[in-house]
This record gives sequence, structure tokens and C-alpha cells, in this order.
Amino acid sequence: MIASLLGGPVAKYLLSKHELKGSTDEHAVFGLAHIDKSTEKINHVSLMGVILTLHLAIILGHFLNEFIAMTGLKLPLFVSCLLVAIVLSNLQPKLLPNMKWPARTKALALVSDFSLGLFIAMSLMGMQLWSIADLAGPLLILLVIQAVAAISFIILVLFKAMGGYYLAAVLSAGFAGFALGATPTAIANMTAVTKSHGPAPTAFIILPLVGAFFVDITNAFVIQFFLGL
Repeated sequence: MIASLLGGPVAKYLLSKHELKGSTDEHAVFGLAHIDKSTEKINHVSLMGVILTLHLAIILGHFLNEFIAMTGLKLPLFVSCLLVAIVLSNLQPKLLPNMKWPARTKALALVSDFSLGLFIAMSLMGMQLWSIADLAGPLLILLVIQAVAAISFIILVLFKAMGGYYLAAVLSAGFAGFALGATPTAIANMTAVTKSHGPAPTAFIILPLVGAFFVDITNAFVIQFFLGL
């Protein structure tokens, strides 16, 4: 919850302090804009195309995950699905140029928004906070320390290291969600910022790859290494 609450204010502070503005590229669609002036229509055909594409990536990702497991490496299922989706999206224009792919469409943005909101709602509803009521005090102190440390690192280090421009501000909001929550929270934070201030396509490539792909692959090797000691 704290990850979702801090991402927006951090980005707003950086944007205001450094007088940054986003791009006006209308072709970069990541989440539906709050005020949508696009003429593109969302209908049952476009939604079915998105659902078909998602199922294709999930099915192939499942088989890939089983193949990887046979080699002795255990990865979360979503990592292999993400890898398949990346490969399909990059190969489709060359292998199937006449096929209509749902990338950068309003239908995909709608499904993405709904899925992110559903994930966060299910995560919050699944938290059994009453089971740790006795530790509320120490946990609150740790949470405050972690939040202060994360925000300080974002403002003083991360924002400047990423270049100090609009993309860095969007990634800062995403890192706040990642450091204090999870990768879907980070994507939700960046989506909220880009809806109001303009798209940042590169941010939606960097953070999911690092936060949900490379990190999990690295964790798999590290965990298995220490278990083998």
C-alpha cells in the first residue's frame, strides 16, 4: 500500500522541482489516459485479439517453464511467459507482417489497467494483517525507515543516475513501487504518472525486464547456489 501511495508524490516532486514535461507521442500507449481524445475504438474484436495473444504467450510460456525446469533451474511461471511475450512481439512484424498484433492499442491498455488494478486489489484483500497485530509497532518503525531510505535513494542517487529528465522521474515512481512493494505496483505507479504527464515507453521496457525478469533469474541462481553449499 505504501508503495502505491509514495510513487506519485515522488514523481510529482521531481517533475515540479526540475520543471520536466513528458512527451506528446500519441502512438505510445501505456494505460488509458484520464482524458482520452483518441479516435481508436475498443470493441469485442480488439479485446478478443488481446485475450488470444495473452493466452498464446501463457501457453507457450508454460511449456518453456517446464523445459527450463527439466534443466534443474526453477523460475516463476510469469518469467517464462514474459520472455515468450517479448520474443513474440519482436518477431511478429518479421514473421507475420500481415497479422494484426495488439501492441500499443487501446484494447491492450484497457486489459493492462484492469489486470494491474485486479492484482493490487487481490493482494490487499489477501493480507491477513490481524495475524501480525502484536508486531504492529516494530513493523511500522521498519516501514518508515525503509520508506525514508528508499525516497532518499531515489531523489539523491537514482534520479540523477538515470539522467535527471522525464524518463528518470517516471522510473523513480516505478522504483518506489518496486522497492517498497512489487513489480506490478511499480508498473501501476509509472502508468499513473504517464497518464497525466505523457508516455515514457523506455521506462516500461527497463523496469519490467530488470524487476520481473533479470532479478528473478539472478535469484534462482543465487538461491540454488547457497542451497548447494
